[in-house]
Amino acid sequence: MMEKWLNLPEDVSSHGAGIDELVVWLHWLMLVLFVGWGLFYIISLIKFRAGKNPKADYRGVKNHYSSYIEVAVAILEVILLVGFSIPIWANAVDNFPEEKEAVVVKVLAEQFAWNFHYAGTDGKFGKTDTKFMDSATNPLGLDPNDEAAKDDLHTINKMYVPKDKFVIAKIASKDVIHSFGVLNLRVKQDAIPGMEIPLWFKATKEGNFEIACSQLCGLGHYRMRAEVVVKSEQGYNDWFTEESKAKSEEGSADSFWD
Repeated sequence: MMEKWLNLPEDVSSHGAGIDELVVWLHWLMLVLFVGWGLFYIISLIKFRAGKNPKADYRGVKNHYSSYIEVAVAILEVILLVGFSIPIWANAVDNFPEEKEAVVVKVLAEQFAWNFHYAGTDGKFGKTDTKFMDSATNPLGLDPNDEAAKDDLHTINKMYVPKDKFVIAKIASKDVIHSFGVLNLRVKQDAIPGMEIPLWFKATKEGNFEIACSQLCGLGHYRMRAEVVVKSEQGYNDWFTEESKAKSEEGSADSFWD
């Protein structure tokens, strides 16, 4: 019920329920603290007003109620950390799917777009190098001399994935720090130059879901948006087949690969 009150984005991931539960409990804690400290502030204004206390009291408070409250809040925070946050993180790390069981997509961020790199029909990612990068003809920096690179697929601002299947996204950046964030899938990961950081998810619903750069990355940050397009497994396979066929026809006539 409180998920609706918080207006959380629709959860379409297999792991999102635990994250949403943690968010709800955090908001309950913040609500209790907000109300509690608000009442304390109002009571203090009334009880210690100048009209009732014309002379300063230098003895101070003798009880330890505030200390008890602080300890209680600290215990609740430890429970949220140990009982909720750490298990969610451990699940993400310990249950990382194997690549043979998943669709692997390399995500390359740049100012101001998202590049998605798929292995071709051979199932192998081609080699890449920054010296081959060209924003118009080769934004991934695929090595034209590598046979495995010739059938690789590349999309811009559209990430196609199948429903109900593990997806491993390997996040990287070619310029500054960006952040791959998909609220509906409850995933977020910084894209750091010089590093390739993997994350995984499993989408449970077909549809288009927004990817937003969650890290200020320059003047065009506001328009660095893309979509995760979740299709049925058959729909994804059809898309992959069509794109591979188009790539084959284009590659046979493209001098870039000659």
